[in-house]
Amino acid sequence: METTPHSAQPVLYSFRRCPYAMRARLALVSAGITVALREVVLRDKPAALLAVSPKATVPVLVLPAQVIEESYDIMLWALARHDPEGWLQGRDDPLITRIDGPFKSALDRYKYNKDDADAAREQAADFLVQLDKTLATQPFLSGQIFGLSDAASITFVRQFAHVDITWFNTKPWPHLRAWLENFLASARFQAIMQKYPKWQENTPAPLFPEPK
Repeated sequence: METTPHSAQPVLYSFRRCPYAMRARLALVSAGITVALREVVLRDKPAALLAVSPKATVPVLVLPAQVIEESYDIMLWALARHDPEGWLQGRDDPLITRIDGPFKSALDRYKYNKDDADAAREQAADFLVQLDKTLATQPFLSGQIFGLSDAASITFVRQFAHVDITWFNTKPWPHLRAWLENFLASARFQAIMQKYPKWQENTPAPLFPEPK
């Protein structure tokens, strides 16, 4: 088992723009948990990542006696230890299951499969219509506060929007767009999108979140 470079900090293998890694970082920031962040270039994955996680996708959280390889599990691990914002309140597991399953599948086909892009976009859009209706009745998917359901979903909605932002902005989803735009303008988003250089083997990793 790999040891962490700073005994008090877990190691997080991450990639800045990956929506899975982004949502894991959101939960770590909310929980106030500091990690040693190893920024990965996906076309040149470090041997240390492959050694602890043969599936070699990010994020991966390395603890002294455990490796957590799924982003949602990292979120739950962090919030189980400290949940000062009450993110676990209003948690909607069926919604998150749909985001991680049918919506992400449609998003990938929309983004990467030209032959199926139009049908995939419409499939994903049907789900976004439902999110807009929810957000018409409450400020966040989690209710009155930005919580786990929001953090687990919004990075994928962001990815969907930016496939064709002009088309996205023409859709009658005012509540969804406001929810997304407020997030993108927030200090929360800025905190997780700091740029880090590619981590090099056998070198110290920067701490995340950055110490204030």
